[in-house]
Amino acid sequence: MSDFIDMSGPSGSHIYDGGYRKYTGERLGQSAAVWSVWRQTVQRVMGLRRPARSKVLPFLSVIIAYLPAAVFVGLVALLPKRINQSVLPAYHEYYGFITAAIVLFVVFTGPEALCPDRRSRVLSLYLAAPLTRATYLLAKAMAVACVLTLVTLGPPLLLLVGRALQGEGPQGPLGFLSVFARIAGAGLMMAVFYTAVSLAVSSLTDRRAFAAGGTLLAVIGTSIVAGILVGALQLSSGWFLLNLNVPPLELVARIYGMPGQLSAQPTWLVAASVAGWSVAGFALAWWRYQRLRVTR
Repeated sequence: MSDFIDMSGPSGSHIYDGGYRKYTGERLGQSAAVWSVWRQTVQRVMGLRRPARSKVLPFLSVIIAYLPAAVFVGLVALLPKRINQSVLPAYHEYYGFITAAIVLFVVFTGPEALCPDRRSRVLSLYLAAPLTRATYLLAKAMAVACVLTLVTLGPPLLLLVGRALQGEGPQGPLGFLSVFARIAGAGLMMAVFYTAVSLAVSSLTDRRAFAAGGTLLAVIGTSIVAGILVGALQLSSGWFLLNLNVPPLELVARIYGMPGQLSAQPTWLVAASVAGWSVAGFALAWWRYQRLRVTR
């Protein structure tokens, strides 16, 4: 503000002569803007620096995802080795225990990351230079994927470390690194897959409740459709790949060298279905934001 003129009268009013100054600070560029959007989105999704009620759902989902791993690590420490081998699940089977937590997190994260910016009409502020629509979506996608790794990557890693510390893990450094690489690959793949699904649905509406309901409906609806095609119409089991829950879990099994539930289907088809769903989800979100009318 360049000038201030005091013209106080009986009413005590003031007249301000506003002006503008040129910004002389450091210009950090597009990468810093992307990083800032990423950080703020992670904080928002996890309820950080927000009221306690905003933290309930994300932290509850994380606890549900880690609880089975903590229980299995406790069993490793307490039970004899021969019993552990029959009780403990394989690493790729662990996801069957936390599917509900993953779906709950997916239903919540995408809408929380995308919808508020359009609902509150602050998207135009984000799209001011140096951010573009593509880099804005990139920052949001990276934030959602990073948050999802809390439930897709963290719990199996906890199980691996717990078993290794109790002497029940892979034998030798190479064995440990091999299992670690499989866990990392499977967890990151699931995070990217569900990020695409969540962002695609969330790009269709600016209401978080509608986006969350739409994401849940997509997961349940594709399951029903695939069940009808295979069960009622007696089509090939490959049609189960239309079910949003099946391709990532099936590919996880293949990463560990196991056939999974669809042993009749080749691995390339399973990987192609995961890639196809992911590309379609990201493409839909990108297409929506390229044509989105921004209100300033």
